[in-house]
Amino acid sequence: MLKMKYFKKIPYGHQTIDKTDIDSVISALSSDWLTQGPKVREFEDDLARIVTAKYCVAVSSGTAALHLACLAAGIGIGDEVIVPTLSFVASANCALYVGAIPVLCDVDPDNLTIDVEKAEKKITKRTKAIIGVDFAGQSANWEKLRELAQKYKLILIDDAAQSIGSKHKNKPIGSWADLTAFSFHPVKTITTGEGGAVVTNNKNYYEQIVKLRHHGIEKNSARETWQYDVNELGYNFRLTDIQAALGISQLKRLGRFISKRRSLWKRYAQNLKEVEGLKLPKEAVGNFSAWHIYPIQLDPGFIKKGRNAVFRELTQAGIGVQVHYKPIHLLSLYRKLGYKKGDFPVAEKYFENTITIPLYPSLLRKDQDYIIRKVKESLK
Repeated sequence: MLKMKYFKKIPYGHQTIDKTDIDSVISALSSDWLTQGPKVREFEDDLARIVTAKYCVAVSSGTAALHLACLAAGIGIGDEVIVPTLSFVASANCALYVGAIPVLCDVDPDNLTIDVEKAEKKITKRTKAIIGVDFAGQSANWEKLRELAQKYKLILIDDAAQSIGSKHKNKPIGSWADLTAFSFHPVKTITTGEGGAVVTNNKNYYEQIVKLRHHGIEKNSARETWQYDVNELGYNFRLTDIQAALGISQLKRLGRFISKRRSLWKRYAQNLKEVEGLKLPKEAVGNFSAWHIYPIQLDPGFIKKGRNAVFRELTQAGIGVQVHYKPIHLLSLYRKLGYKKGDFPVAEKYFENTITIPLYPSLLRKDQDYIIRKVKESLK
């Protein structure tokens, strides 16, 4: 008799929605405001308090947050922006949106965030900013990046799409860079469906982002609400009150979400640490990671069948696996800009041998045990 296969599909990431979230959204739907109302401001205030930033602007996506951060920072045509190649493409595309040149950089092999020493070597007279990316929930080395930015008078932008709730040197992510962009996509630590936010301690940046989020509109009369002007090109990057209501509810459980993620991370580490040829993600000294994803690296010297074969076997076993990420310089758009294979060996080696296995707060213990067992079986 044939053995029954495990037909339950375990996703690599998944939102955690409960009745309080649903009730919050229903309440917003029943209110007078579906968009441009009080829930957006409430969500912004809550988020700013949690990450210890003075100002917060909620927007339609993490990509919009990065785009607006670049615009507020005054990055424009001909400016160079240093970005790690190991990231989602939006981290570099935001420079292209404003006419700037993304200058890609390799990453540190241990925590997979931008290599600060290599980044310094890429600084020229045209460099305007550095975009650091917090990878898998683990923060970049913001202490060294800030020293570098101060030395060369550069703007620091944190792509913190994966790191809300993370800390570096006991300071929350959101308090290190000049501008920090968050994402609230469903696989992130908290979700608003789609959505994002920019936080900053700079009032000028804040006021510029508020204006650009809403078509560049400036009100020029306190009494006549219909009076407005537009002096520069803006966008419709608004978040709705419906989404903000979900975000407010989710933020109340941020600590619980992170605690569960860290617990799952520790169980993986304990159960997979003895597997020969497997490199597991480790928390860098001085970091507190929210652990957005759990990428494992296969040593081709031990795992002869290769990453792709292991990927297929886990997929066939009903386990949702993923690869985070194909380095940006290997994408066709960036090859057109002159990048080629071999430019960034650390990121390339990681990419060729990595698999992301499931990690999210509602992952059941029995499902994690199943994943661990199948990973071990595949790597024998």
